Formats: sequence, structure tokens, C-alpha cells
Amino acid sequence: MKTPLFRALGRWAPALALTALALPAFASTLNQNVSWTIDRAGTSTTYRLVAYGDSIYAGYNGSTTNAARFAAPTVDAEYLSALWNADIQSVRRAKSGAVARDVYENKIVAERSWMQSSNTRVVTFEMCGNDGLQARTAFKNQSGTCNYSGLETAVNNCKTYVAAAMDYINANAHPNTRVKVISNLYYPGFNADNVQSSCRDATTGQTVNLRDRFLPALARMNYWMCEYARQKGFQCADSFAQYMAADYDSNGDGVVDSEAIRYRPGDTESAYVTRITQTLRGTLRDANFKMVTASSSFDYIQSDDVHPTYTGGTVTAGLFGGTTGSGAPRYTSFTNGRNPIWNQLGHERMGWALSVYNPASP
Repeated sequence: MKTPLFRALGRWAPALALTALALPAFASTLNQNVSWTIDRAGTSTTYRLVAYGDSIYAGYNGSTTNAARFAAPTVDAEYLSALWNADIQSVRRAKSGAVARDVYENKIVAERSWMQSSNTRVVTFEMCGNDGLQARTAFKNQSGTCNYSGLETAVNNCKTYVAAAMDYINANAHPNTRVKVISNLYYPGFNADNVQSSCRDATTGQTVNLRDRFLPALARMNYWMCEYARQKGFQCADSFAQYMAADYDSNGDGVVDSEAIRYRPGDTESAYVTRITQTLRGTLRDANFKMVTASSSFDYIQSDDVHPTYTGGTVTAGLFGGTTGSGAPRYTSFTNGRNPIWNQLGHERMGWALSVYNPASP
């Protein structure tokens, strides 16, 4: 006979397992906090990397009880360990399913003590993915006349809380912090969204292509993440560029595709959005088929078509608390600043994108 506790868990688990694709944030959030130290042989000094975010930094893998050990921030910690010849504690304070406001208020602000430690050297965060996913789901469910206000609200909320998060981190991170980084959004479901809506545009009376509607909204979010970073002393790891275009020049314009679509300091919103949605639109590819050469590709997205792929095992994170542990680095040296699988999995690629901003010394 099941105890009341197990009967309760049985009721909660199905709801907790759902991502924010289908439910509002309050019904689908799950704290997934992990502290994992890269324990490098022959070292005695430990520095800290603090990462705040939603299911991406959590290393969400569909489970309510575990997550990827080597989510992007911990991948970056491994790079730092080699660069600084030190132990690096990767502290991930993440909440799967959280919208930007939730990440800001209940992670960055409420859990500020993690970045206030004197051994903190890196603070990074990501947010806004669930704002976009929820707006996308709501729009897909529309019938009758299309209402685009939900997409606009998602963009505005993203801008508001990204700026607030940067200001708060600037005011509260320990003065020893050497670098602050935001990771922007890739586009999960890029191919799946290439379908017509159920609703009809009020002006044309026609259905609209979902991807054509969602891409500009996502591009605006990404622009402001990187632009606010430029304004407020952060670096911007452009995950959209890392995931959504090939690592070679597919259109013959003389620039590698993934470099060509990156945010450029000095871009206006209009110039960036035009480049992503029009000028170089033909070079965008679904991240399930990330082309690293003209003849080879890797899958950056799990089977849920949302979360990044990973390797390196899992740790407890979710209903039964979070892991605090340590382990030796998987790799002890890096050729040209890259581990051997840097471009083969989603979290590895994002972690490498964070690492390019690591300072040479702590």
C-alpha cells in the first residue's frame, strides 16, 4: 500500500514533467539546482562560476529528478579549470519552466548570495526561452482572427527582465568577478514551425506561416540580450549563431554562416532583425541538423525538440534536491581552446561559446 507521500508524488510528477511548451509557468516550474566542482589534480585553489537560468542551464533532460552533469556552465567550468590550473565550482541555480520574471526574481535576486562569495569569478545567466515558448503555444492554439499581442508581450518582458538582471548582477556580484556573460536563444522547433496557423490575419484574411511570425520576435529578444550586454558590461554568447547556421560558407559570400549571423556591436535592432530574417534567412538551419562541415552534421537538440543534447552522465536535480559533488575533468588540455567534442552536442557548443570570454587569469 502506498504512503500519502508516494500518492502525492504520483499526482505531482506528471505535471512537473511537462515543460513550458504547453502550460503556464506556475504549473510547470521545477527547481533544478546543482553544484559540481571540477577537481583538477595537483591544485588547491577553488574559484566559483555561478549560473542562473531556466531549463537550459539546468541541463533538463525530461526527468523531474536528474539533469545533465555537464550542462553548458559546467562545460565552461572545465575550460576554466584548464586555463587557470585551478578547481572550479560550477553553481547552477536554475528553474525549469521559469519565464524571465521568475528567473530574475526567484533565482538572481532571491539567490544572490551565490554570486556574492569572494571566490566568484564568473556570473552567467540565460532567460526568456519560456516566454517565447508559451507565446508560441498560445499562438498555435488560436482560431479565428490572429492576435499577435502575446508575441509582443514576450519580447517586452524579455527586454525588461534581461536589463533588470544585468543591473542587479552588476550591483551584487562580488567585486572579484572577472566576467559576466549572457547566453541568448536558439530556435527550437525551427523546422516543425514551418506550417500555417489555424488563425487568420485580420488584414489579409489568410493563415500565416508560424516560423515567419516567430523568427522576428526571437531575433528581437536576441538583439536586446546582446545589445544590453554591450551597454552594461556583459559579454554575449550568441547561442543562436552557434546553433542555427553552418560552420562553413554555404552561400558563397565569403563568410562562415555561423559567423555571418552573429550579433555585431553597433547593430541597430532593425539591421540585426533584417539580417536574420531576410538577408541571411536562407542560411538558417534546424539545430537538429547542425552542419559543422559541408558533409557532416550533429544533433544539438534532444528528442523533445527543445533542450540541448549532452554527454557526461547525470546528477540529482529536481524533486529530491540537487547534487553537490565533484569529479575530475573529462579533458585536461584543449587544442586551440576547444575540447574534442566542442561542436558535437548542444551543451558542449554552448559551454564553449561561454568559454571564449574567460579571462587568462583569475
